[in-house]
Amino acid sequence: MGFSAKRVTWREWLGLAAGLLAVGSLFLPWTVLSADTATPDVRDAFASLPPSDVVRTAWHSDLFSWVPPLLLAAVGVVVVVFGQVKKARVSGLPHLWLVGALAVLLLMVIGWTTLDWVFDSDQRAFLKAAGVTISGGVGRYLGMAFTIGSVALAILDIRAVRAESRASGRRR
Repeated sequence: MGFSAKRVTWREWLGLAAGLLAVGSLFLPWTVLSADTATPDVRDAFASLPPSDVVRTAWHSDLFSWVPPLLLAAVGVVVVVFGQVKKARVSGLPHLWLVGALAVLLLMVIGWTTLDWVFDSDQRAFLKAAGVTISGGVGRYLGMAFTIGSVALAILDIRAVRAESRASGRRR
């Protein structure tokens, strides 16, 4: 019995899509420096910096930026590959999906709260004194949204498996 795309549920396909889109978000800005509150001299100096010094993708940020989307994609692949095996589905694959997605969510929250750790303490002190702020970019927001979507899909899948189990129990 080989792989059949017809046996993969729409929730599982969307879970894989969430992981792949999260990987795609790695190439968007994840860490952004802005000098909106800085003095005019600092803003002028800031404007002359190369864009790679001001905006960083996840690949040029920290471990908590690029690992979670890759893990989410891996979870999506596992769910699609093993989700069509009925024994795996009823043995807890949707629960494993939920745990994996929640672990990714936790890693992303850690990454968000340690956002400024991309810079060492001297750099952070200098940036703060200059009025430069460090914030999350659009890629970080999208990665978080795809992760939350995967968590919601896992919950829906758990509910669907429970409903299937109840329905098959009534047929016996």
